[in-house]
Amino acid sequence: EEYWPLFLSVVVVPTFIQLLLLPWFPESPRYLLIEKNNVHATITALKWYRAKCDIQAEIEEMQDEQRSLSSVETLSVWNLLQDDSVRWQVLSVVVINIGMQLSGIDAIWFYTNDIFENAGIPAPEIQYTTAGTGIIEIIAGLIGCFTIEKLGRRHLMIGGFTMMGICSAGITLALILQVKLLFMRYVSVCCVVGIIAGFCIGPAGVPFLITAELFKQSHRPAAYIIGGSLNWLSNFTVGFVFPFLQMSAGSYCYLVFSTVCFSVAVYVYIVIPETKNKTFMEISRLFSKKEAILESQGLFHIDQLKLRKMNGYGGLEHASLEFDSSSSVP
Repeated sequence: EEYWPLFLSVVVVPTFIQLLLLPWFPESPRYLLIEKNNVHATITALKWYRAKCDIQAEIEEMQDEQRSLSSVETLSVWNLLQDDSVRWQVLSVVVINIGMQLSGIDAIWFYTNDIFENAGIPAPEIQYTTAGTGIIEIIAGLIGCFTIEKLGRRHLMIGGFTMMGICSAGITLALILQVKLLFMRYVSVCCVVGIIAGFCIGPAGVPFLITAELFKQSHRPAAYIIGGSLNWLSNFTVGFVFPFLQMSAGSYCYLVFSTVCFSVAVYVYIVIPETKNKTFMEISRLFSKKEAILESQGLFHIDQLKLRKMNGYGGLEHASLEFDSSSSVP
């Protein structure tokens, strides 16, 4: 144990390697074309990233976005919050980033040893159980990485949050009944593993990816600032509040996290469309249709609905909208 400071310093090695290698990595192709208007550098970067793929379609899609942003400057955070044309995208970033931390994953990581101890696992073996949980975390993360392009972002988020919600409710039930039913202690351990696996499959990584896919280049930096700030603020909140929540609510404190998880899953199912294999323009139109449907059902009659087109960002221009009853919005 006296060598733990030396072990902690091992992080210097990968950090130093990264610093040495980063200068040889090309810039983002989308940034080079849209922000710098450097077509040659964009083609070079895309060839580096897409060695065996046809890059022509990707360049044309970037050029379409560039033309739509020809008169739009990069937005500040305040301007992004005031932009009605992307209000559902901004709200979605807020919900999934806050939900990512308020799902209770940090509480589980902070207090995993206590849960294992209450389950009757001998103290010397808890460290090995924790290591096994870490292995499951890696496996679940790899499953998410290799299935995201096949299953889509939306399904991974819905599935991950739903799994976490069920397991959080399961921990509550197990902690209440483990005094009378000894096998419930092991149910609580399984629920801990399920929460971590569900988190790593979808909610751990998809929010960062989908933030980039929901916004154009002019809006993306501000969107990342909002999402990242709320993510870390929620992380701090959970770490600070959970001990007091546990003292006041006891075993029922995990029901709070379960409610959050189910609520985010429902929001993603209703509001966020699938972004897989779609351009920014297509995603923007999907949100416009979603806004039209939600507002027509909750606020306006369909003939009175009118959406403003702001900065060419995918708003609907017509005062009256016609929807095909056979069509559906993801």
